[in-house]
Amino acid sequence: MKMKSIAGGFIILIFIFLFSGFSFNIARADDIKWHSYNEGMTLRNKEKKKLFLFFTAEWCSYCTKMVSHTFKDGKVITCINKNFIPVKVDFDRENKIASSYQVRGLPSIWFVAENGEKISNLPGYIPPDKLFSIIKYIYTDSYKQMSFQKFVEKNEK
Repeated sequence: MKMKSIAGGFIILIFIFLFSGFSFNIARADDIKWHSYNEGMTLRNKEKKKLFLFFTAEWCSYCTKMVSHTFKDGKVITCINKNFIPVKVDFDRENKIASSYQVRGLPSIWFVAENGEKISNLPGYIPPDKLFSIIKYIYTDSYKQMSFQKFVEKNEK
């Protein structure tokens, strides 16, 4: 009898955790696989992929919106994980890195080529559909041949 009440109490505890909004800090398979800056630089050299740098801060409401909305979109997640080394940089803790990219406002995204050359930056909040088009424009190297506007027009057909 005691064993049943202990097991029942344990099950109730599990439900309380699950339904109270308690979150385990475990990366799901459908999340962006963020790396530290140094780790990202090492991986970029090893894997010969472009960097996707996301500059953020805890106090930044639009950064939070990017994380909770844009970076939860399935197409965006898949595209970034497959074609880039995603790097998250905390503006306050890693100010020296942010300064080297001349980040003045948040959120800010930088694309860096496989050879370390800075491609472009995007300041401000970007909705999922627009970011998906931009990352596709960058990872396909279309930015070397045409404007973003021409790329969008060509891909709408």
